[in-house]
Amino acid sequence: MIVVASDETERIPQTGAVSSAQEALVTLPESALEELWRPATLELLARSYWRFLSKISLRLVRVIYEPASRTVVLLSRRLPLLRFHAPEYETGALSGTVTWRIDRGLLVARQGRGHGHLRISVRRVDDAGPARVRVRLEVRNFYPWLRGGGRFARLGAWFYARTQLRVHEAVCRGFLRSLARLEPELLRGER
Repeated sequence: MIVVASDETERIPQTGAVSSAQEALVTLPESALEELWRPATLELLARSYWRFLSKISLRLVRVIYEPASRTVVLLSRRLPLLRFHAPEYETGALSGTVTWRIDRGLLVARQGRGHGHLRISVRRVDDAGPARVRVRLEVRNFYPWLRGGGRFARLGAWFYARTQLRVHEAVCRGFLRSLARLEPELLRGER
């Protein structure tokens, strides 16, 4: 079972970085927890996010995997929406994260190139009772191109908040809800 816990979005400033986060609480079989904290399982979780993005966009948006990067494209490599550095994994006894640092792309403002990240984190909620984990998707320190600058910044911030940001939040919430269906596949290591 999965419950979307909360949305965290900061006010969209006319300049500087923006951030947002979505979370869900997932109940798992106790035996599945040990598998979650391995980089290989985190990679399966990450790939399921990219597959979900492609699926809900009717394959118009795809992710190109390269050894040193992941690129989210619209239709072809000629339209790179976002390019990320290779994923970085962190695991602990009760948590794991996969982080993609933002490199560049059509959706990234010039001053935001090389700044910010997209992160999926999974953390055990408590040791007593059913095995529950909090799954969090977050974007931090992102500079949206769509927001623009100068005189356009006020209107751009409003436009970004009602378009690109809303799409991103909806995708994240949809992915978190989809985890209820992905759990058995993910925990067996199927693709």
